[in-house]
Amino acid sequence: MTTLEMDFEGVERRPLREFTEKAYLDYSMYVILDRALPHIGDGLKPVQRRIVYAMSELGLAATAKYKKAARTVGDVLGKFHPHGDAACYEAMVHMAQPFTYRYPLIDGQGNWGAPDDPKSFAAMRYTEARLSRFAEVLLAELGQGTVDWVPNFDGTLEEPRVLPARLPHVLLNGTTGIAVGMATDIPPHNAREVAAACVRLLDDPQADVAALCEHVRGPDFPTEAEIITPPGELRRIYETGSGSLRMRARYERENGDIVITALPYQVSGARVLEQIAAQINARKLPMVEDLRDESDHENPTRLVIVPRSSRVDVAALMSHLFATTDLERSYRVNMNVIGLDGRPGVRNLRELLLEWLAFRTQTVRRRLEHRLDKVRQRLHILEGLLIAYLNIDEVIEIIRNEDEPRQALMTRFGLTEAQANAILDIRLRQLAKLEEIKIRGEQQELSAERDTLEKTLASKRRLRTLIRKEIEADAEAYGDERRSPLVAREAAQALDESALLSAEPVTIVLSKKGWVRAAKGHDIDPRALSYKAGDGFQAAARGRSNQAVLFMDSTGRVYSLSAHTLPSARGQGEPLSGRLNPPEGASFVGVMAGDADSRWLIASDAGYGFVARLGDLQTRSRSGKAVLSLPKGARVLPPVPVGDVERDSVAVASSEGRLLVTGVKDLPALARGKGVKIMNIPAARVAAREEYIRAMTVLPEDAGLTIHAGQRHMTLKPRDLAHYRGERGRRGSKLPQGFRKVDRMQRTEDG
Repeated sequence: MTTLEMDFEGVERRPLREFTEKAYLDYSMYVILDRALPHIGDGLKPVQRRIVYAMSELGLAATAKYKKAARTVGDVLGKFHPHGDAACYEAMVHMAQPFTYRYPLIDGQGNWGAPDDPKSFAAMRYTEARLSRFAEVLLAELGQGTVDWVPNFDGTLEEPRVLPARLPHVLLNGTTGIAVGMATDIPPHNAREVAAACVRLLDDPQADVAALCEHVRGPDFPTEAEIITPPGELRRIYETGSGSLRMRARYERENGDIVITALPYQVSGARVLEQIAAQINARKLPMVEDLRDESDHENPTRLVIVPRSSRVDVAALMSHLFATTDLERSYRVNMNVIGLDGRPGVRNLRELLLEWLAFRTQTVRRRLEHRLDKVRQRLHILEGLLIAYLNIDEVIEIIRNEDEPRQALMTRFGLTEAQANAILDIRLRQLAKLEEIKIRGEQQELSAERDTLEKTLASKRRLRTLIRKEIEADAEAYGDERRSPLVAREAAQALDESALLSAEPVTIVLSKKGWVRAAKGHDIDPRALSYKAGDGFQAAARGRSNQAVLFMDSTGRVYSLSAHTLPSARGQGEPLSGRLNPPEGASFVGVMAGDADSRWLIASDAGYGFVARLGDLQTRSRSGKAVLSLPKGARVLPPVPVGDVERDSVAVASSEGRLLVTGVKDLPALARGKGVKIMNIPAARVAAREEYIRAMTVLPEDAGLTIHAGQRHMTLKPRDLAHYRGERGRRGSKLPQGFRKVDRMQRTEDG
């Protein structure tokens, strides 16, 4: 029989689909129950619980000397947690960082990270640690029969299944974790507030979430930044067990400067300064002059923003920074924990506290029962010792003469084996008369304690009262005042980009080959600028650096760019085709700039046109927006700005040497289209390019008109223009001989 034909007996055969499904489910449950989610009892994940327990076994109490963190990590990995040392040490670091944990469980010595960079901690061979005083909340009752013990990974030791927390630690420090198919995000809370809610539930088991929220007003992070989520939303989070909340940095004014004194939870001050500096470098924060980080040991958070002048609206500036930087941050809430039944689930505030109180009640009951057993055992021993002291001479005689004194004592005085052993263990110096008095005193004390324990265990009311007193005492001992204030704030609003930019006057110049540049000021002669060989002036528009600039191409499409992004006129600019996507073969013929409400005359050389609002023409598309419809054979004329729609006039000159001046008010206001006839030119002549509009301009009420024809030019004063005025759609009047081949027209302000 060949190897391929061998049949392996006793080997289970399963379809690959079933095997992989089971393996993945097993792994998922392991991650959920033994890695990522906290237990409702002590609020710890397994690695955290094992670190705290291992440190307690090493004797690293809050009053002990510090020991190297590597010693703790070694014990945790070698005895309880066979995983990577880096992950274990990082979990230990988090429990020691006062800016990460609301109530740190570990007291660290050395470099344990900083708020700006929580992962900047030193290696574990350099740092030292011991348990914090708060860790007593988890460990104080560990050796009092309160918890179940389970074998460690190799069965050589035992570890607690869960620590006997005296307060609902699952809420106090919170936790985050990502399992398979589920996650948890529990924010930290104030110990005194949570304890008050527990007491409320003990006194009134029917209290709903709204009643509990009278005590637990919201999370309490280890930072003094404000929680700005409205109370109604916080209540919905506690009612459902999930949602999100927002935190906002706190700032104050100091000698005209803005000083940020508290940052949201786990936000780096250096990162915030980087975000603000990036906006300054992009010229999006002209009202900010300088940034400084003045944080030190006395002021852990002190970021200084220097406004450019006292006229800066600080509230608007900070609202913008809240909306665009980590000075305001959102946090997810998902109170998903492993319950007493061993199953994970999302719980609301009432369900979570009720289940923890059930855990606490069970823990206290086990502690009392364990103590009662100890008391009863001691009383039993004391009864035997008292018999011995009352019959001391006979006891000594039996011990001296009998071969089996234990059995003889048990037979003579009716003692148990434990009592007989205790008598035999008595030292000679304990045979004094005073020892009998001590025994009787101890017996009375223990009898009273036994009676109290039995009454407490037999009465739910007494047990509840004991739990309430212990919770109140622990809250007073380990709790503190709220650190994160709850403040109702309006939603942050980012400033409009135009409001962030300086409104400097600029002249946008477009060349015939589609190169663009922006010159500072409005006193620039664009025709006098230098152009590349074979290129020349095409069009220009005056605007401001915080406004949009619109370009029109030869197909009637309009494109938008921000003025402040255009290259300087110190050079020859850059081609628009690098920023925009015009149709193949199209060229740029005009440029527009100004306020969104400014009006522009859009026309084709077929004699059709309309007035458009600049804001209606803007678009974010690189491919532009179709605005002007062209008749057959017609071409686009450069757009012309309109000042006063009611009083301005439009002057158009045709290739036949005709000039028509008519009112702008007779033209329709459109956002796109063909428009109406300004000058009557037969469509057939336009299509054949036999007659068309050569030049167009808009004239204010008292302005004159200068006509350029080749090397010659003439100026028509307002009274001269009366000859050429007419209704819209007329043919116009002939210009003088020699000025009928018009190259361009421009208005003259002085008339």
